[in-house]
Amino acid sequence: MVENPELQKTNVEQIEVKSWQIEVEEETTGVRLDVFLAKALPDLSRTRIKQLILAGDVSIDGARIGEPKLRVKPSMKVSLTLPPPEDPIPKPENIPLDIAYEDDQLIVINKPAGMVVHPAPGALDGTLVNALIHHCGETLAGIGGVKRPGIVHRLDKNTTGIMVVAKSDRAHKHLAAQFADHGRTGPLTRNYVAFIWGHHQGFSGSINVPLGRDPRNRLKQAVRKDGRVAITHFKTLARYSGDNWHIAKIQCSLETGRTHQIRVHMAHVGHPVVGDPTYGAGFATKALALPAPLKAIIQSLPRQALHAAHLGFTHPKTKQEVSFSAELPADMAALDRALEPYKNQTVG
Repeated sequence: MVENPELQKTNVEQIEVKSWQIEVEEETTGVRLDVFLAKALPDLSRTRIKQLILAGDVSIDGARIGEPKLRVKPSMKVSLTLPPPEDPIPKPENIPLDIAYEDDQLIVINKPAGMVVHPAPGALDGTLVNALIHHCGETLAGIGGVKRPGIVHRLDKNTTGIMVVAKSDRAHKHLAAQFADHGRTGPLTRNYVAFIWGHHQGFSGSINVPLGRDPRNRLKQAVRKDGRVAITHFKTLARYSGDNWHIAKIQCSLETGRTHQIRVHMAHVGHPVVGDPTYGAGFATKALALPAPLKAIIQSLPRQALHAAHLGFTHPKTKQEVSFSAELPADMAALDRALEPYKNQTVG
């Protein structure tokens, strides 16, 4: 027996990460199986070990054992493998939501900046899912047999705007199919408003370059030849200019829905989103050339100036086309007002 499986003694072999094989020694003869393992593996509680035995994760000499009270005998080889940890079950949290529409099948919300959509390492609470579980309560019919909201698309933590979430399996399946189609054959439409640095040489156009995970930083996306197809269509809504600076207000629509797609695509063509700390950090000094009031607003902008302004889709129950829009949030509206005196007369 060993006190710590990390100590590679002759009678204990750690065959892989979080998997152990332990040989029973003479002095442990007659000890209950759960007690034996609890002493051999002090990092695991006896309660946890009992659960693993009952779940069939423990075997003796190759045969699965489901009886914690079984008495061990000398030379037995006891194996235990920890299953992958289960995803945490999000807890309901009373977080205010800006609700644009709700019925028994779905809910449409205007997501604020700073809110993560789904629990993940580093953000296990305070998310949109936590808020929805609390708000929807018993009206959640369940997704896959679990009472949880059905996320069919996401917005970055610091991107604001319209999102739709399913409340039933039926709605989840129907909406997921529409988002997978990206509006190619159906009525799904997604329009974003963004402020970007510079003036694109065309008043409108498309960016079609593949995206994938950045090999140097797993938290970022990058243009990659081996990436997934990503297509962003854009048109200029307004252009603003001053001494040695240019900013444009654009509308983007997505033909695909890759992570950070608009932000990476606009940075790729040399016009990153204003305030983007990840893909536009190199343009932060451009704010120094701006007139004082405008410079102050942009330097205080805590996020990328990107907003999901419009979403249209077919309702999964009524089969009617519905659409929802959200005005610019306060920070982007302030930027919009501050730019107005510098607006060019010619817009595409």
